[in-house]
Amino acid sequence: MNSVSKSNSLRGVTISGFFLLVPLSVYAAQGPCDIYQTAGNPCVAAHSTVRALFGAYKGKLYQVRRADNTTKDILAVSAGGPADGLSQDTFCTSTCVVTKVYDQSGKGNDLEYQGSGSTPGGQDNPSTATKESFMLGGHKVYSLWIDGTATTSAPGSTTNKPNSYWVDGSKKGVPTGSAPEGVYMVTSGTHYNGGCCFDYGNSETDRKADGAGAMDAIYFGSSCWFNTTASYKCNTGSGPWIQADLEYGLFASNSSTSWNSQDVSFTNKYVTAMLKNGGTNTFALKGGNAQSGSLTTLWDGKSPYSVMKKQGAIVLGSGGDCCNTNQNQSAGTFYEGAIVAGSSIPSNATDDAVQANIVAAGYGRTTDAIDYHGATGISTATLLFDPMNTRATIRFGASRSENVSVDILDIRGHRVATVYEGMASSGRNEVVWNARGVPTGIYVARLEEEGRKTWTGKFVLGD
Repeated sequence: MNSVSKSNSLRGVTISGFFLLVPLSVYAAQGPCDIYQTAGNPCVAAHSTVRALFGAYKGKLYQVRRADNTTKDILAVSAGGPADGLSQDTFCTSTCVVTKVYDQSGKGNDLEYQGSGSTPGGQDNPSTATKESFMLGGHKVYSLWIDGTATTSAPGSTTNKPNSYWVDGSKKGVPTGSAPEGVYMVTSGTHYNGGCCFDYGNSETDRKADGAGAMDAIYFGSSCWFNTTASYKCNTGSGPWIQADLEYGLFASNSSTSWNSQDVSFTNKYVTAMLKNGGTNTFALKGGNAQSGSLTTLWDGKSPYSVMKKQGAIVLGSGGDCCNTNQNQSAGTFYEGAIVAGSSIPSNATDDAVQANIVAAGYGRTTDAIDYHGATGISTATLLFDPMNTRATIRFGASRSENVSVDILDIRGHRVATVYEGMASSGRNEVVWNARGVPTGIYVARLEEEGRKTWTGKFVLGD
């Protein structure tokens, strides 16, 4: 096929010497918090280092700090989009740590590390910012990697500097007392340990173990809390398990004397964990593979406590009685999570919709979703950019020989260039667009098959 000219620099992710141009049209529709809002369970805290959790959110996700104490806020690349991991790469030319994870809900429940120099203070350290990078829907992003003082047996752990994050959200919308609450997070089944306690959720405002029911947080790890009781054997694999940290114990059910056989281990690379607590008598646990499939109900029944006494702080990475005067012992990975309120807990249908949204985000996926518009002959489409030659390469597969056209449009739908128009051969096809001299902005690549719009994808041209 022929190549046509025009272009500049395209935002992308380095893969094998090329830059992947990500179609942004799959973002900004809705995020998990839009789903919760529609269902009557608004997010009162929404945290993530990997993506926006609202379709309209395009602000700060987290803050990194270099060794020279200079800080930078890492934003979403677009409304509803993934984190701008490339800006972290540019900034973190030396060792960087994560000092804050911003609350996207607008409530101001920004999580800060529990250590010297932070607002909450404490004995822990900020997490190293570059421990784990991965691809989320074709974008390079970074996780929040938590290590503790007891991480020697944690898969993937290489340091013993403990990390944890905390904020007092009791006056900023986080449910207190016996109010209903829902919590979810995406974590990893490959980085964990049995130390206390890799939590995300509602915790104590004084960072002390204040009594039964004072917490309502998801726990993920291999701790078998009540195994000192002869009849309590965590025998559904060797972990990690999703449990509820309700204070004075990690619960897989309402029992502290026998293990819940439905609470299976989740060893997937990316794991969805959910906790719902009605506040009086009942709670539920769910889990699933964050890359595919549906959720599994692990427990939906009685609570060990008849009335919850939640205090409304938020903890991430440690137990509730940490880390003002002591240090975190747990290990884990945090990608995203939210705490939701409402007159009742989220419905099962809402849980399912949130899980579907997480799967669609593309955890571990090196290319983004393709919008095929009912194509019959086009099987694949990929956009690549060679930074050495400033050329955008558009590759697609065709199941038969047919007429195609490849156009570049601006955001208003005006044609900027026709990259190719003619016969495509059966099999792999490739056309090249030189974008030199084109103004920066958002553009749309459009591939048409026999006059039918087959594929479209937005991408960003310039910084």
